[in-house]
Amino acid sequence: MKETRQAAGGPLQGVRVVEFAGLGPAPFACMLLSDMGADVVTVDRPGQRLAGPRHIAGRGRRVVQADLKEAIQREQVFSLVQSADVLVEGFRPGVMERLGLGPEVFQDTHPGLVYARMTGWGQDGPLSQRAGHDINYIGLSGALHAIGPRGGAPVPPLNLVGDYGGGSLYLVVGVLAALLERQRSGVGQVVDAAITDGTLSLMTQFFAASARGQFTEARGSNLLDGGAPFYGVYETADARHVCVGPIEPPFFALLVEGLGLDDGFKDAQNDRARWPAMRSAMEAAFRQRTRDEWTTRFEHTDACVTPVLSLSEAQAHPHQRARQAVIDIDGVRQPAPAPRFSRTASRVQGAAPTEATAMAAVLAAWGASVSAGGHTA
Repeated sequence: MKETRQAAGGPLQGVRVVEFAGLGPAPFACMLLSDMGADVVTVDRPGQRLAGPRHIAGRGRRVVQADLKEAIQREQVFSLVQSADVLVEGFRPGVMERLGLGPEVFQDTHPGLVYARMTGWGQDGPLSQRAGHDINYIGLSGALHAIGPRGGAPVPPLNLVGDYGGGSLYLVVGVLAALLERQRSGVGQVVDAAITDGTLSLMTQFFAASARGQFTEARGSNLLDGGAPFYGVYETADARHVCVGPIEPPFFALLVEGLGLDDGFKDAQNDRARWPAMRSAMEAAFRQRTRDEWTTRFEHTDACVTPVLSLSEAQAHPHQRARQAVIDIDGVRQPAPAPRFSRTASRVQGAAPTEATAMAAVLAAWGASVSAGGHTA
């Protein structure tokens, strides 16, 4: 089956990206770049079966297959990179160098190349050659320790904090910043995006709270980790849950009124001595109605009470539907491009392909050619 590609939209139209196939944060970062208009071509190993439309993070690009250990095919990939603005790779440090495609190879022939490297531990440091996954990176960065119930074990927050938050998003920011700087200098640079670095950066607010003496390392004891009774999750009469977050006193007062609690709680919001009694009263109140009944009661107020929705429920919520935040691509429901732009709207360029594109076709489309002498590793 031949995939249908849509015309690119978004502010990155004209930007060419070569992605070396991998897992986790690099493909998601390249999905974001593609959604914003970049022409992304993924280089994969020969014989790999492509996942097709259900590989949502692989949407919006073509895939070519090449054996990077074979001289002629490596030369074709080299030529492809020569015509690109950005290279994205997520191998362990040193792998691209051993393949003859490290950043130093392009310094003279393609000085404008932005060479983006995505790893868990970074390009150097004592752990740089160690295997790891999201949970290991956030564990070493202090984030995992801070997430979980009071007196309980840390709870893995999916792979949102490490892979995608500290990894993909920082890689994209680095690529965009390097492209912007290149407009002034005419020279590209290496972007070393390490998930541990990005996750530590995401912890900035908690570094600041710690410096002010306002953060305790005991889980479930702080304002944003469930320690405060007005910022947390409560079970309802139907064994579902609502989340509450009225940090500001006027919003908290609306919560107290909506729950029918003692007005005395309004002036005790930040009195930690009264938090246990406040939590008990809120738990008892929320158990009196179902999740959807509480949703209806609070939906037109600023009490900051919303239902905790499952993935399927979230897709169908009226707010997501009104913003068309979930779209259908080749029969697969998936998030729409984000963020949104007023003039250069992003657009999904197509589902992840089921078949590879011939290397010659992509080289021709990019105006790339393989030199007779060839590039050697």
